[in-house]
Amino acid sequence: MKNILILCTGNSCRSQIAEGYLRFFAGDKAEIFSAGIETHGVNPKAIQVMKEDGIDISKQTSNNVNDYINIAFDYVITVCDNAKERCPYFPSKAKKFHQNFPDPAKAKGDETAIMQQFRSVRNMIKQYSKSFTKENL
Repeated sequence: MKNILILCTGNSCRSQIAEGYLRFFAGDKAEIFSAGIETHGVNPKAIQVMKEDGIDISKQTSNNVNDYINIAFDYVITVCDNAKERCPYFPSKAKKFHQNFPDPAKAKGDETAIMQQFRSVRNMIKQYSKSFTKENL
């Protein structure tokens, strides 16, 4: 079984969505963790858009990257440029991947426009997660 860490700035949206999809697509082939350089709590809109796609991330927690410093990861995926630049050194042979996704928490406009941005980013992360598991697991 592989250990996968998804990193983002606040571990509230993008990394939480990726954790949900990677758990779904990887099944029993990997243990999935997500963390942030900071912790901002799981964004309720991220929970909502994942629920719309049949995946419950409401029990996931927002964790700091330092909580996982002693885990030997096989893969570390950064999902925002800030996390990539500030990612700590992990004393492992983890293969690093990076894909910068827009931050839906910074979406502007009315509720409809904001939710559309969350859904758009969710769909990008879903496709990335599906491809990642197919190619690496």
